[in-house]
Amino acid sequence: MEPLNQVANTIALTMGVAWASGINLYAAMVMLGLLGATGNMDLPSGLQILANPLIIGAAGFMYVVEFIADKIPGVDTSWDTLHTFIRIPAGALLAAGAVGEVNPVVALAAAIVGGGLAAGAHATKSGTRVMINASPEPVSNWVASLAEDLAVIAGLWTALHHPWVFIVLLIGFVLLMIWLLPKLWRGIKKLFSFIGRLFRQGV
Repeated sequence: MEPLNQVANTIALTMGVAWASGINLYAAMVMLGLLGATGNMDLPSGLQILANPLIIGAAGFMYVVEFIADKIPGVDTSWDTLHTFIRIPAGALLAAGAVGEVNPVVALAAAIVGGGLAAGAHATKSGTRVMINASPEPVSNWVASLAEDLAVIAGLWTALHHPWVFIVLLIGFVLLMIWLLPKLWRGIKKLFSFIGRLFRQGV
């Protein structure tokens, strides 16, 4: 049973950091870095760099910037677009680092799956926020942003302390993501088509 639990711990941490990276990379880095630096968690060798004070400080600064940008409709979408090129590769790297010192093939497999999961989480977050931004009031945007931050913290905490629970929840998230993404894509296409018609009428 113990080897099985160890495998669950590794899977939960590996997929947990990838999933969290797709939603809020900097919150995930700060949380893991602080846990490692304070001795509350033994980080795998590939993630021990996160406990470096310089890394924690840089990630903390970027988290504050993202916290502000993420609350401004329109700015959050631009920020998400830019972070398509940051969150996904970072999720792959963190997933590979989370498996520890193992066969390079296992690390590469973790990077591939982790990158895919980070991409899916990022696409779900970004698409949802585009649709929310269609609402004229800012409250829903703030609520969504805060909910995402809390989800990352709670999700990583669950992955670290209750890996089996996290794995079940992650499977549920992946199924929801598969169902939701096509609908988000159709909604975004309709939204941009509507904006295009308004622009043409204005011209």
